[in-house]
Amino acid sequence: MSNIYSLQSIVGITHGSWIQHVSDEQISDILIDSRAIVNPSNSIFFAIVGQRNNGHKYIEELYEKGIINFIVQETLDVSKLTNANIIKVPNTLQALQLLATKKRREYNIPIIGITGSNGKTIIKEWLYQLLHNDYNICRSPKSYNSQVGVPLSVWQLNDENTLGIFEAGISLPHEMQMLQSIIDPTIGIFTNIGNAHSEGFDSIEAKTHEKFKLFKHVQCLIYCKDYEAIANEIINYNTQHSAEKQIKTFSWSKKSKADLVIGKISIQQNTTQLQGIYNNSFIQITIPFIDSASIENAIHCWCLMLYLGIEQSIIEERMLQLSPVAMRLELKEGINNCVIVNDFYNSDINSLAIALDYLNAQPLVKKTLIISDIFQSGINEEELYLKVASLTKSKNIDRVILIGPAISKSKNYFLLNTESYNSTEEFIVSFKSDNFNQEAILLKGSRLFEFEKISQLLQQKSHETILEINLNALLNNYRFYKSKLNSNVKVMAMVKAFSYGSGSYEVANILQYNRVDYLAVAYADEGVELRRRGIKTPIMVMNVTADSFDKILEFNLEPEIYCTRLLNQICIWTKTKINKTKSFKIHLKLDTGMHRLGFMPQEIEDAIHSIKMSGLLQVSSVFSHLVASDNVEYDEFSKKQIEIFETTCLSIEAQLGYNFEKHILNSGGITRFKNAQYDMIRLGIGLYGISNVDEEKPFLENVCTLKTVISQIKNLEIGDTVGYSRKGKIEHKSKIATLPIGYADGFSRKLGNGNYSVLISGKLAKTIGNICMDMCMVDITNIDCNEGDDVIVFGQELSITEYAKALDTISYEALTSVSERVKRIYLKE
Repeated sequence: MSNIYSLQSIVGITHGSWIQHVSDEQISDILIDSRAIVNPSNSIFFAIVGQRNNGHKYIEELYEKGIINFIVQETLDVSKLTNANIIKVPNTLQALQLLATKKRREYNIPIIGITGSNGKTIIKEWLYQLLHNDYNICRSPKSYNSQVGVPLSVWQLNDENTLGIFEAGISLPHEMQMLQSIIDPTIGIFTNIGNAHSEGFDSIEAKTHEKFKLFKHVQCLIYCKDYEAIANEIINYNTQHSAEKQIKTFSWSKKSKADLVIGKISIQQNTTQLQGIYNNSFIQITIPFIDSASIENAIHCWCLMLYLGIEQSIIEERMLQLSPVAMRLELKEGINNCVIVNDFYNSDINSLAIALDYLNAQPLVKKTLIISDIFQSGINEEELYLKVASLTKSKNIDRVILIGPAISKSKNYFLLNTESYNSTEEFIVSFKSDNFNQEAILLKGSRLFEFEKISQLLQQKSHETILEINLNALLNNYRFYKSKLNSNVKVMAMVKAFSYGSGSYEVANILQYNRVDYLAVAYADEGVELRRRGIKTPIMVMNVTADSFDKILEFNLEPEIYCTRLLNQICIWTKTKINKTKSFKIHLKLDTGMHRLGFMPQEIEDAIHSIKMSGLLQVSSVFSHLVASDNVEYDEFSKKQIEIFETTCLSIEAQLGYNFEKHILNSGGITRFKNAQYDMIRLGIGLYGISNVDEEKPFLENVCTLKTVISQIKNLEIGDTVGYSRKGKIEHKSKIATLPIGYADGFSRKLGNGNYSVLISGKLAKTIGNICMDMCMVDITNIDCNEGDDVIVFGQELSITEYAKALDTISYEALTSVSERVKRIYLKE
């Protein structure tokens, strides 16, 4: 077995051939993301070609950063890659999968493969918690379960591992066969089957059949017989095969005979007791969760441990100690212009590497890691903390704060300015807020160390109402629209109006990391703030004034010019401010029918004359705005606008004597007017999963969730009233909850007196009485809930569209009306 492969062996494994062979290198690390370089000299970059991106575009950039080993599938100009080793293969994704398959075949250890519609990552992480005392475990980082994620996960196998746990996810037919070959599990867990990711399948049965392919060589498959499609698939498979080829199973059920029959389920305040019959004996476990998904996930883990022969008394003890799994990173605004990345409760060397990559995606120059002792690593402390220290150095972390007795002993492995504390309490006692300033801080701690206390110290203080922004969902929506574009069409993302209420910098940063082409802001000050926080992507400013020209120049912003007055002002300004050897980029806006801002077609000739006479202005783009891009009723008007735009652009090009970028489509027009994509589109509200185009809606994800909590509950009698002016009249015995959200948070007075319902414990609760400045009241008479429970104002379960409808407005206004005093929390898987 080997953790290092020679380039020559990789050529053979991947069925490749040399384009250029300069040196013999030993490869230990695989790289597919040009932004996540750790060990350049021993890394090989696979230029993966996907629907939305092409790794070949980043080869020169990587070469400049020290990467010299590449696997490609396209023809390259190697003139600028003189010292690079370049292997060409028919398909880079398949080459990556072949290399991981070869690695897997070198390990004769138990491998658990997990698939299903839900619960894969939770079960994997819980099995790690339950089995780390018995095995040295290699597992998928986070939810790496795709055609790319699975080979990257399996590549982590090393000689010290005695167990592997890998998850596999699919969304289309014929995807599982390769994942099965890579993972080649000896034990399978089929979690469940449902409608998640069903778009590519004709039926539940078709999806079950495809997922089942993961288990065709397992020694045992663990599953729930209550999922009829899974049970039938197993029966059909075994019926068609001889006894020696049939799949052996370990089943559980609440309804019928099985290896583990689940009996009574007793849900208490914070725990659930599960009783069962196994081998004709009564057994039971208690888990610290009460939701149905956790109960099902825990039963799968219970079955696996029984199959492995672990004593029931040990199972009971460990099940009670299960802890929540942090599925997503949290990004929060911190004190003194800091950014806080919360990734505690999930502390291990593999997840640390992923979290450090995310930390490095934050443009703030200074990067700080606060990390605790790491438990359950399976390797000795000296080797473990040497690896952690090496990782922090390779990721260019500026400061490391160690918390815990074990990691503190290894302080000399780390940077010179590393601090160490034996406990979280010791750190808190010595904490000084002035020591944290304009830096990105990653909190990476084991649950025992209660890093939430440190997070509270570092966060900006605010009340209990928050707006959660799911950055994964935002990126999904961004990629969806990108997939609708013709090749080489650029994307300008609108981050004006505080990114529709979601926070300009945080949204701009994740888009910059994912290589958006342009950003657009409403005012120069917004662009200046983005530049000061490290955003380097080109930025167009949509509403400029003469007194903002100096800032626009200083911070390399690009103004929109929409009228003769503004053009004349900027022509005069450039004569004294712009070096005659340079040019100043501007964007011309045309009025093709909106009649808001923009040059009318008859004004263009004089405008172009002024631009040419200036000699210092360069037209970077010409654009216009459709009046009703998402409304079929006005399609003829939209087409007329596009015709006027195209004719005017041709005239401008003829007069200027050079080409420029053209864009007219906003979110609503991308799918509906494909012939008008030109050089760029402007993506705004679609980023947030909001669309009036029916064919787009199934593919978009909710991004923003406005949440609050129950501050107090009162029991009121008939005749009592609630709120100002006694508007909320109690007509029967009622239970009323007060929520810390009011019109100062953007929760409008229009929503009071029963005009809107929030979601509490999965049920709707109507407002009662007038909305106050900082609070409102809702009727929870028929809802089982407690003070401190979460309340959803809008989100996945309660659409922003319904919220906007109650406000008698549109989703744009509803999102942007959420006050900036409401704390934004950014979630990233």
